[in-house]
Amino acid sequence: MIALLTGDIINSRELKDQNLWIQPVKKLLSNWGQTPKQWEIFRGDSFQLEIPDPTESLLAALRIKALIKSLHNPDENKRSSPIDVRMAIGIGSKTYDASRISESNGEAFVRSGEKFEQLKSEMITLAINSPWTDWNIEMNLYLKLAGIQMDSWSISSGELMSEMLSNPARTQTEIGEVLHINQNSVSKRYKAAHGEDIMAMEKLFRKKLSQLL
Repeated sequence: MIALLTGDIINSRELKDQNLWIQPVKKLLSNWGQTPKQWEIFRGDSFQLEIPDPTESLLAALRIKALIKSLHNPDENKRSSPIDVRMAIGIGSKTYDASRISESNGEAFVRSGEKFEQLKSEMITLAINSPWTDWNIEMNLYLKLAGIQMDSWSISSGELMSEMLSNPARTQTEIGEVLHINQNSVSKRYKAAHGEDIMAMEKLFRKKLSQLL
């Protein structure tokens, strides 16, 4: 089984400079492989990412979320909405392996696409679709509750969580050195972002999915 992440950038058309998000996202996605086989950006504001180990899929989604929320839109005004991302994770088989991820196919691709199409009507920005119905219900409830916090992350919260998620083993002092802030400021931002709850959810996701796999 693999995980397939399908996403798009919310309010991307309000950005005069699309490189604001495209270049940082390309750099992040390259951690999981090469384009266009393992990941691809298409239609201007959409992307797909294949993750060979499904237990790593939520961490990948959270890293993308934090990165997008950390971006500062210099063209933003009081009437515009902040940049954000909408993503669906599909877990399942891969039955056709093409040279481009957008041409590959299998259960993971179908499930990811189906869930992604439901995100707008369900008014959520992150959800999962796997072969295990009960697990889907449980995890999607956690993701919906977590989304209430993540969707309102400030730029500083996004910056902090991006650093935290890229290397969870780092101390708050080490994170502060990267962000050029003191440890107390790191702690305050971490609490404001509900970082401890987000990290606990990711660990639970990983543990429960490992048992199912």
